[in-house]
Amino acid sequence: MSPARADKLVQRLAERELNALLLTNLVNVRYLSGFTGTNAICVVTPNDRFFLTDFRYVERAEQEVPDFERLRGKQDLLSDAAERLSGRVGFEDQHMSVRQHKRLQELAPEGVELVPAGGLVEDLRAVKEEGELRAIREAADLADDIYEYLCSRGLAGRTEREVALDLESEMRERGAEDPSFPSIVAGGSHGALPHADPRPVRIDENTLVIVDMGCIVDGYCSDCTRTFATGDLSDEAGEVYELVLAAQQESLAAIRAGAECRVVDGVARDRIDEAGHGDHFGHGLGHGVGLEIHEAPRLAQSSDGTLAAGNVVTVEPGVYLPGAFGVRIEDLVIVTDEGSEVLSHFPKSLITLGA
Repeated sequence: MSPARADKLVQRLAERELNALLLTNLVNVRYLSGFTGTNAICVVTPNDRFFLTDFRYVERAEQEVPDFERLRGKQDLLSDAAERLSGRVGFEDQHMSVRQHKRLQELAPEGVELVPAGGLVEDLRAVKEEGELRAIREAADLADDIYEYLCSRGLAGRTEREVALDLESEMRERGAEDPSFPSIVAGGSHGALPHADPRPVRIDENTLVIVDMGCIVDGYCSDCTRTFATGDLSDEAGEVYELVLAAQQESLAAIRAGAECRVVDGVARDRIDEAGHGDHFGHGLGHGVGLEIHEAPRLAQSSDGTLAAGNVVTVEPGVYLPGAFGVRIEDLVIVTDEGSEVLSHFPKSLITLGA
């Protein structure tokens, strides 16, 4: 893992007048150190980089964490980490529980001031390095391949759960570490639930089916949604599909470094609202993707930030009609100075998958 990441973090500490940052969130620990195990803490100061883990992971850490001073602690690492704290110490208030914080206060040496400092590492993670982008591109390419596989298998007559498990098994066979999240397969009226759980229920003919899935490659996620038909559709279903597709394409055109997240979200929201479906689009337009499936930045009306080159975000408008059907179309994109690089290449024209 590049020591430059810790150097950038130290610059942030100076801006916040912090003497150290205590990292307890394992995703942030991985980002800074390269460690992929399940128990570790990092302490970063202007002069020191401490990495603590327990007996189970000492050998792994020797291989994965070359740029930190590696220390073996007890399985509960907080007391060992506390011994290395002094001055104003930032902690990850977005992740640390109230109980952990109380215990840290009790363990910290006299004179230590604990300062909420959540988001410092997440801000660094939001702008991807080339190696990260390479992994995300591979994960997105694999998701495209899995959609091609789905086309060879069909939808109608299979259960939602059967399809979801089949897709996840196939992605692992083709090299994915895991799915990015539990795959969503939702037919007919079940598709009106944006985060529907696949059911042991057969998918009907002549309906819409939302399929939302992603793959993890080298620790990095992809995310892609397509909506399929299983036969002839009502005029309303066809019109809503074309509406969502138009909103998605217009939103993609608005993506570029410097664009306000709220404004990009508004491109799709205004188009869908003008068509009379504003109340049926209740989630944000998109979110960052990286080591986690949901991370900064967010494309939503509640977002205050702007996009930067190197951000990786989803663009996924949807319309959900309770009791009828849902439509969502999602691409994964890299933000560039000129616009965006779209990573999801599976077609977005409406495809019919029968039995």
